[in-house]
Amino acid sequence: MGHWWYRNIVEPGKLPLLLALLSFVMSFLVTRVITRLIRAGRGPFKNVTPGGLHIHHVVPGVILVIIGGFGAVGSGRHGFGACASAVIFGLGAGLVLDEFALILHLDDVYWSEQGRKSVEIVVVTAALVALVLGGFVPFGVNDLSAEERQSRSLVIMNAATNFFLALIALWKGKARTALFGLVVPFVALVGAIRLARPGSPYANKFYANRPRARARAGLRAFHHDRRWAGPRRRFENFIGGTPDPELDPDHVVSLEKRPPQ
Repeated sequence: MGHWWYRNIVEPGKLPLLLALLSFVMSFLVTRVITRLIRAGRGPFKNVTPGGLHIHHVVPGVILVIIGGFGAVGSGRHGFGACASAVIFGLGAGLVLDEFALILHLDDVYWSEQGRKSVEIVVVTAALVALVLGGFVPFGVNDLSAEERQSRSLVIMNAATNFFLALIALWKGKARTALFGLVVPFVALVGAIRLARPGSPYANKFYANRPRARARAGLRAFHHDRRWAGPRRRFENFIGGTPDPELDPDHVVSLEKRPPQ
């Protein structure tokens, strides 16, 4: 175990990345536990509101990301400074991405349906970092041998091809497939050759005059969403808490349109 740890983590300089990932996940989970306790009115935790101003935890998160980021730039991949900067950066990144939806919408949508985007981005980020930590590198060049790595043209061609396929997958409305395709070989290829999602730029351009392709794309998206929407929603509710339906814009509109009693 000690030899494996040194050979695969310490020697290649992956210890800061591992510490950053662990602190990132821990920061997000602890933050979600605290916010859920505050929401339920349990425990000693309260919102930070000096002078009536609600300080969101994205604020200290940004400060920690800046400190950890500059600290990591100023230190190497080995040593205490790199590890400490990685932990600080991971803690800050967890706080920032926990309120990703707030940054995206520029509104406090933490407990609304839009707030689910924060959980999604955290899960995707943690998965991508874990893949890189496990040996995968962006653009799928990790499978090259030492001799193949010496051929710069082969590396460039492989990276460019995988990146191009990831762009096609993104063009087809498959953002998650494109992101994972940058790290894992052949994932982007699958997203590039399959039918586009309805409403994506690719579908709007190439399916406009092809009713059969448009119908197949809609049917495939419907079956995919019906198969995975339930498990994904339960997983997000388990991690991030159930959104408040009263904060859903559609719910608000329906209440506004309700006839007077």
